[in-house]
Amino acid sequence: MNLFDLSGRVAIVTGGNGGIGLGMALGMARAGATVVVAGRDAAKNAAAVKELQATGAKASASNVDVLVEASCHALIADTVKAHGRLDILVNNAGINIRKQPQEYTLVEWHRVLDSNLTSAFVCSQAAYPEMKKTGSGKLINIGSMMSIFGASFTTAYAASKGGIVQMTKAMATAWAKDNIQVNAILPGWIDTALTQRARHDVPTLHDSVLKRTPAGRWGTPNDFAGIAVFLASSASDFVTGAAITVDGGYSVQG
Repeated sequence: MNLFDLSGRVAIVTGGNGGIGLGMALGMARAGATVVVAGRDAAKNAAAVKELQATGAKASASNVDVLVEASCHALIADTVKAHGRLDILVNNAGINIRKQPQEYTLVEWHRVLDSNLTSAFVCSQAAYPEMKKTGSGKLINIGSMMSIFGASFTTAYAASKGGIVQMTKAMATAWAKDNIQVNAILPGWIDTALTQRARHDVPTLHDSVLKRTPAGRWGTPNDFAGIAVFLASSASDFVTGAAITVDGGYSVQG
């Protein structure tokens, strides 16, 4: 028995058309999963599906707006209709607005919280009946090292990602009886479009990250393939409520 085999499993990855989301999607695809890429950008979705299919995996796209409850429910329903089941949900969609706390508008605050935290709750809630029906499930929520640390320009983002960790723990305790494991991944500084903008906004960021990271480099989306497969597979059946850092050692430095 291969504990990491995802053959026959169906996975949804919100925000799976690029960055960390696509890195996780590729890992699960190579492990045998059918992957549904969920995002608002149809062209990026199609490109991601093509890349996933190039691995030999089954993949499809769903154009979803995670800020709309009905769209989240349609994502789950359409996936089950197309592929017959749902085994894995990765709540990866998210945004950041970098401002000092006194500069946020309430609209901006809600946009970040709704994109990062509320969407994960709604998608998980929609996925739960399907996972319960099959007798097992894996929920993977994407937090951040800002779930651990504070930064002056990430008030809303940090609040949303801290909420992800606590929501993960609560869902893990609620749904363990249904054989559904709920865990969180806390990425460190990863080279994505999001952090490229951060480096533009904060010119000293690149050097400070390298100085603090024992691995001596920024992470890449490929660094998330393995952890995604582990948390999506039978190898993690007794792991639930965990928040696992993937940061090259950044968070353990004093």
